[in-house]
Amino acid sequence: MHGTIPAARKKIIERIASVASRTRQRRDPVAGENFIRHYYRGVAEEDLAQYSSADLAAAALGQLRFAAVRRRGRAAVRVFNTSASDGWSSTHSIVEVVVDDMPFLVDSIGMVLNQAGLTIHLMVHPIISVRRDGSGRLVELGDGSNGKNRFIAESWQHIEIDRIGDPARLKELERKLLSVIEDVRLAVTDWQPMRSRALEIAKEIESNPPPTPASEAREVGALLEWMEANHFTFLGYREYKLKRGRTEDVLEAIAGTGMGILRERPGRRLEPTVLTGELRTHAREPDLLTITKANSVSTVHRATYLDYVGIKIFDKAGQVTGERRFLGLFTSAVYSRSPREIPLLRHKIERVIDHFGLDPVSHDGKALMHVLDTYPRDELFQARVADLTRIVRGIVNLYERHRVRVFMRLDGFGRFYSGMIFVPRDRYNTQVRNKIEALVRDRLHAVGIESQVQLSESALARVHMIVRLAQDGGLHVDVDALEREIAEAIRTWDDRLREALVAKHGELAGLELAERLAGAFPAAYEEDVSPDMAVDDVTQIDEVLRDCDRISMRLVRGKDKAVHFRLFRSASPIPLSRALPILENLGCTVLSERPYRITPPRSQDTSHNREIWLQDFEMQRRDGALADPAKLGERFTDAFLAVWSGRAENDGFNRLIVAADLTWRQAMVLRAYCRFVLQGGVAFSQAYMEQVLASNAAITATLSGIFEAQFDPSRKPAQSKAEIARLQKQLAKQLDAVTSPDEDRILRRFAGAIAATLRTNYFQTDAAARNPREPWKSYVSFKLDSRNIVDLPQPRPAFEIFVYSPRVEGVHLRMGKVARGGIRWSDRREDFRTEVLGLMKAQNVKNTVIVPVGAKGGFVPKRLPLNASREDTQREGVECYRTFIRGLLDLTDNVIDGRIVPPPQVVRRDPDDAYLVVAADKGTATFSDTANRIAAEYNFWLGDAFASGGSAGYDHKKMGITARG
Repeated sequence: MHGTIPAARKKIIERIASVASRTRQRRDPVAGENFIRHYYRGVAEEDLAQYSSADLAAAALGQLRFAAVRRRGRAAVRVFNTSASDGWSSTHSIVEVVVDDMPFLVDSIGMVLNQAGLTIHLMVHPIISVRRDGSGRLVELGDGSNGKNRFIAESWQHIEIDRIGDPARLKELERKLLSVIEDVRLAVTDWQPMRSRALEIAKEIESNPPPTPASEAREVGALLEWMEANHFTFLGYREYKLKRGRTEDVLEAIAGTGMGILRERPGRRLEPTVLTGELRTHAREPDLLTITKANSVSTVHRATYLDYVGIKIFDKAGQVTGERRFLGLFTSAVYSRSPREIPLLRHKIERVIDHFGLDPVSHDGKALMHVLDTYPRDELFQARVADLTRIVRGIVNLYERHRVRVFMRLDGFGRFYSGMIFVPRDRYNTQVRNKIEALVRDRLHAVGIESQVQLSESALARVHMIVRLAQDGGLHVDVDALEREIAEAIRTWDDRLREALVAKHGELAGLELAERLAGAFPAAYEEDVSPDMAVDDVTQIDEVLRDCDRISMRLVRGKDKAVHFRLFRSASPIPLSRALPILENLGCTVLSERPYRITPPRSQDTSHNREIWLQDFEMQRRDGALADPAKLGERFTDAFLAVWSGRAENDGFNRLIVAADLTWRQAMVLRAYCRFVLQGGVAFSQAYMEQVLASNAAITATLSGIFEAQFDPSRKPAQSKAEIARLQKQLAKQLDAVTSPDEDRILRRFAGAIAATLRTNYFQTDAAARNPREPWKSYVSFKLDSRNIVDLPQPRPAFEIFVYSPRVEGVHLRMGKVARGGIRWSDRREDFRTEVLGLMKAQNVKNTVIVPVGAKGGFVPKRLPLNASREDTQREGVECYRTFIRGLLDLTDNVIDGRIVPPPQVVRRDPDDAYLVVAADKGTATFSDTANRIAAEYNFWLGDAFASGGSAGYDHKKMGITARG
């Protein structure tokens, strides 16, 4: 860089020069410190600051010594890795060039390095004025004060690039640099003669018009003059003679006509070109001018395919006898100036406009002019008017619609396709361009593709591609098929989702859902989930958005035996520490979990602004069987939700939902029987009983079937009786096949308890239930004929009611139909029946003077809050007491107008039984009023006498009806 040097840079350079002055050698052609000042003058301070002064001085002096002798017209080039002998070191490879200063040097050398895939880390490229003697030895540096005629300007380049370890590759890079520098030298040397030749040809066309239309000849002559006026970078010129044959023609270079990069060089033969097929036809056509792209990439100035401008030579008979060919690059002015100001192009544009005959002020007329003004200049030069008319018509007819269109033009020599590809601008990005290029390359077997993109205010982005074909011409392109494939390739995941939503929900609802969730899905989700699967996800996401307290789930079939459990929740994901135990108790092995955060766009409707978490659990059945989402899905998700919400316990009984095809409530019934059996003193643990039921899934299903056949109120009695007989016969065969004595005892215990069950509230509905799909009560109670259950401890009551829920368990024992006794809040969770049985025996003795026999009940709260206050504990105890009392009343007959009325939705397998009273006992002294209020809800016939001892009930002590009295 010339001009004043910044003070900071000057200080660094002087420091480097000082080091250089101390390391001068006798063989140095000039003073090192002076050379340093010229060498680093234009280098930025931040680049210099990265290196030590000693290394910078040694690097500059090393290049000075390397280029101490250089003959004019020859380039001094070396590519090397530093060694100890260099006196400095670098982690990079070094490129050094010293050559006569010429235009395009820096650009052309940079092209070679970029094409080799090398990164430039430092570039020093001063222009230094030097004087050399006859042998090329450097003898003096110019500083502007000495005579200019004796000095020449040299380009000195020091470039640090990615390190190359292979010596052969270093040599190859050096060879390429020498070749490119020679091309630059030839192009620069012959630049003026080539410009002159263009003017000579233009004058010759004017003075001796060829056998072509006069307007075309005038335009060609004007074009050559226009090119000469700095609108074309002339890089090469040569003349050719066309020799016609019977089956093929030959195009031969005329010796001595070459200039620039087409100049003849020692060791290079000018091979003739054999023309057949389309090439032969094109060569013979009487078109004066040919403009196209050459097969080779420019080695000078810009790394793009060379522009080829050919002017045919005719004999007196009007036949083509040869060609004058220019190679070069149109300058930037061509691409910025209106095509209506450029010779030849203005002529083509007039012909296209005349073809359409549109009013210039009409919509289509204005659109046509806009298309032509913005049309790629290379295409305007190269395309025939017929091709231009076809393509321009298609572009105008797009009318800014959001669609993909493809227009292809085959080069007159069959060497490349020029493609104009339009895609919706909001869909265009680098990835889209890469997809299009990959698709075009594959379909046309292309050997190379150049792309240029135009993004404007238009709704469409335009990608202009030059698709290089193989020497055999490549494949014919089916434009319609290619257009469809590109349209499919650039469709975004959101596009596919929108289409799938419209297909499923209709246009109005589908588009509304798509808009509501536009951009909501993370990239990982779009990568993992197909739009078809996402349609079902969207439905569930919408459900959760509308109800923030809701969890939505479903099962989806996976690969092999895997199944995916997709869980949607608002605000935050379910912690794995809570989700995994539930899934494992459902009989699944969790293989992986993938969470996705879905964030709907903000809207005025605040109810739709929450984020949703989707957790995708990949699972397999623990027993190795195939999980069928269609068969298992709803039962599985209902069970998970029941456990998550606390309506079901999280234990091994949930395995029966998968293993025995039960619902979570059917599994709850068997869990309740298990708890009853455990209270009866069985020797087996719950975990073992869970395992036995899961291992004997067919028997478990039969047991559940017998229970429902006995008590389903929707079945007719005769139908139930026949079904029970069939299932009991089936059960007998199944039990006979059990080989394990322990398993046999457990299964028969369950069968015996079910057979001894007289009533259940399992089929009763609850008007307060929140979920209309599950209107049943949150607890289950059984009335059992205890005297028909084997292995129960003595004395066996006449009846007992067992109440189960995840929150509370309890039992009420009666020695006869008319009996009374209190309800106790027990703290003996494992054996509260044993406690109640002992109290009932004592009550039976006490009650002989009051009622015929005694009764007793007890309940155990199972979810007392940890470290809770006395008030919180009491509150939970009252709620558990309420559930227990309801469980008793659910199964008790009522008396209305003197008639026995059975409880609703209860199948009775015993006679009328309307007498049920409760009283206070340990822990429930203040609960009688609560019990009586519940009795009032049930309209129970005993009224306040149901729980005697309450504020409105009987005072047993005053009436002398206590045991003590």
